[in-house]
Amino acid sequence: MNPKVSIRHLLKSDAELLAKYINNKKIWDNLRDYIPHPYSLEDAQNHIDSTQVKDPKTDFAILFENEFAGLVGFNMQTDVYRHSAEIGYWLGEPFWGKGITSSAVKLVVDHAFNVTEVKRLYTSVFDFNKASCKVLEKVGFIAEGVGKKSVIKNGVYLDEIRYGLLNPKFFPST
Repeated sequence: MNPKVSIRHLLKSDAELLAKYINNKKIWDNLRDYIPHPYSLEDAQNHIDSTQVKDPKTDFAILFENEFAGLVGFNMQTDVYRHSAEIGYWLGEPFWGKGITSSAVKLVVDHAFNVTEVKRLYTSVFDFNKASCKVLEKVGFIAEGVGKKSVIKNGVYLDEIRYGLLNPKFFPST
């Protein structure tokens, strides 16, 4: 993994770069629609504020050479999924192609598996996002299945690929 990559809790001072980098249609095209586009400074401030009350902390800034580069985190699930968490991430375009995302995802996987009682991480990727598939596979996630035309983005029905990773602390032989 890339030793120039680290993660840390979000700071109010991250708001300007967060808004700058995520306010990019190339990034938004790979994200869920609840994330606004265009993305304002106020959106960034509100997001950062919402992360400050979480316990445990599950939202992190991706740093490359100590510079804010994107976000990575996981959402704890409830009910019958209470031992699972959904992971998500994005990286600012100036940082693409440097091995940063896979390093950041590995760091947050380690955090989730060592600091919480999460037994399984999962995520879904739009089928056209081959770079994200490679990130997950590099970290050890397994493609578990394809939901045919299960999501709609930009008015187009897309397949989504579901990935999962089991916590070896709880499932050592799988």
